[in-house]
Amino acid sequence: MRKFIYLCSHLCVQVPLLPIAVLTVIPLAVCPSWRPWGAADIPILGNPGVGQWIVIIVVAYTIIDTVRGMIDDLRHGRVGVDLLAVVAIAATVAVQEYWASWAVVLMISSGEAIEEYAQSKAESSLTALMTAAPQTAHVVRRAGVGVAGVNTGDGSDGSSDDRGDGFRKVAALPSSAASGSSDAATSHYDTVAVESVTPGDVLIVLSGETVPVDGELLSGSATLDLSNINGEPVPRGVFAGARVMSGAVNGSTTLTMRATEAASDSQYQRILALVAAARDSRPAVVKTADVLAVPFTVLALAIAAVAWLVSGVPTRFAQVLVLATPCPLLIAAPVAYVAGTGRLAKSGILIKTQDVLENLGRVTHVFFDKTGTLTVKQPQVTRVEMLPGAGTHLNEDHVLMMAGVVETYSVHILAKGIAKAGTEALSRLHRRFEEGQRLCPQPDADWPGHGRDYPVVKHIDEDAGKGISGEVNGHKVRVGRLSFAASSEDGFLPVERIVPGRATTDGDRRSGKQGEGRLADEIRTRFGMLAPDEMASYVSVDGHLIARIVLRDVPRANAKSALASLRGLGVAKLSMLTGDKRSSAAIIASEVGIDDVHAELFPEDKVTAVTTATVTPSRGVTMMVGDGVNDAPVLAAADIGMAMTDGTSTAASESAQVVILNDDIAAVPRAIAIARRTKRVMLQAVLAGLALALIGMVAAAFNLIPVVVGAFLQEAIDVVSILWALTALLDRD
Repeated sequence: MRKFIYLCSHLCVQVPLLPIAVLTVIPLAVCPSWRPWGAADIPILGNPGVGQWIVIIVVAYTIIDTVRGMIDDLRHGRVGVDLLAVVAIAATVAVQEYWASWAVVLMISSGEAIEEYAQSKAESSLTALMTAAPQTAHVVRRAGVGVAGVNTGDGSDGSSDDRGDGFRKVAALPSSAASGSSDAATSHYDTVAVESVTPGDVLIVLSGETVPVDGELLSGSATLDLSNINGEPVPRGVFAGARVMSGAVNGSTTLTMRATEAASDSQYQRILALVAAARDSRPAVVKTADVLAVPFTVLALAIAAVAWLVSGVPTRFAQVLVLATPCPLLIAAPVAYVAGTGRLAKSGILIKTQDVLENLGRVTHVFFDKTGTLTVKQPQVTRVEMLPGAGTHLNEDHVLMMAGVVETYSVHILAKGIAKAGTEALSRLHRRFEEGQRLCPQPDADWPGHGRDYPVVKHIDEDAGKGISGEVNGHKVRVGRLSFAASSEDGFLPVERIVPGRATTDGDRRSGKQGEGRLADEIRTRFGMLAPDEMASYVSVDGHLIARIVLRDVPRANAKSALASLRGLGVAKLSMLTGDKRSSAAIIASEVGIDDVHAELFPEDKVTAVTTATVTPSRGVTMMVGDGVNDAPVLAAADIGMAMTDGTSTAASESAQVVILNDDIAAVPRAIAIARRTKRVMLQAVLAGLALALIGMVAAAFNLIPVVVGAFLQEAIDVVSILWALTALLDRD
């Protein structure tokens, strides 16, 4: 009840004519013919009573306000088609049908209220994003806070923060600033407008507050709700040094961060800019609906004039016009498209203009980038191969653990995949230990996973392009190229240890690099050949080469089903564009279900492929799906460019018209399905509304519908068409 009262009061404020029209019924009902001034006939109007004069005054105000709105529409390039309402309400006064005049005024004002409600309902998802924008920030004014020190990384104390991947981040932060507790200067900050924050400022974000600007986390850890940014339903744990995005909602503990962007340049503001642009744009189909309202107006006036001429009764003219409503064109069409835009936003899909929503429903050819779009963003570990004859008591999980520990500090493209696999291996080792399994001899019980929560890491050193080394619980680990992993401290391959049973000869020592090359070939032969789409990192522990970790590009788990959904929607052709080797591309294509593969392409070749399809006669609408950064040129070349991100690089996809914020390929068919349903609902609402209005006008022309009844019936037609348009909000795809 309280919500209903609030809604009514809000609508009355937005449409002040509505309460005036409602109150006008009182004098019209109580004293319609009371004339204290006596007989005083006025041309056309006759001698109205007090109640009737009040209606006439309200009608005059309504006509003036409507004409002013029509002029404003024309100034903004839109066709002012409220002429029917003006003529209809004037006609009812002219034939002295004052109850009909009041009914038309009530219908006009209530129609505006219904439009206001429908627009706000359709924009509900967009409005939720806008209202969640942070307005203030807490800037720390405490001396010494904001200078984050970073340890050199030898980790000799064995203590460092959990990075969330099972390993430790070797970093030290100011004790108060990094604690993440209320001691982090919660009583020493100034609350300022978010626009006043400058890069470098140290901020605190209290529990439940929205992060005001983009920044770097200084606290040891934090839990953030990113649902406003990318629709991610589960809060994400982040750790010291991680990027913190504006719009994220802080969890149950206070966090400390350093601003890296001004508010206007932060992630959430960029998302809001996309939302605002989409909300304020008008798709071509809505512009067409505005134009079609003109012939509808002419048709209504013609029917009304013919009814008057044939019957000889002026009232027939008013009877027809009160039923002539262009609202299905003027209101239902844009409401449906705004509702569709809101549904997309709720699904983590942002569009830059509503024209894109219309074109999405007509897509017939979709191009996909391979790496990071059809596949996961980094190569993933598929297996661990132990070196035959290496003579180690370590197993595959030990190898993954050791390699993952050191790779977590690397920036190499394979590092994240190995680090992720290492985290999973650590969990398996922990489980085995908890179940009482002791696989390693007692002297080696200090291997990771045997009783310790996390390994102690020291002396991390990365040799760019070759590999990374470090100490894990006192054991020297090297991960990288074969020549790097198998080499000793002096950089030479220890022949006698790597190839048991083969003595080092003087010829080996004299042959130098040639000898190393032969050894590398022998080692690879012992491991076996890699498939065309596979790559490997080699692992040595304490100077002994013991294994290699095999990685490959892995298709996204739902890529095949997403592409199948596209075919189910009638998308005629799916293509892959990649710069990768043809053999590797063919393997991924077969796994996800793509037949048309364009491999070994340079960026300009990708643009040419898409452009050729785009300019082909009768080609429909082409769409390119990529990561929005490397694929910027080809995204711009397609009719629709769709960038898939995790919500952290929206601004990077400037050339894309659609941005998927949750990095989910399933959003591609979902976007097309929503677009198609939106257009279908819009057409149903418009055609149903116009058909009912046309039937009503013909019936009124034959005097089957009285003028007062017609006014209320016209409003019912508006309500039906608008409510039908709002069904675009429903999730029925």
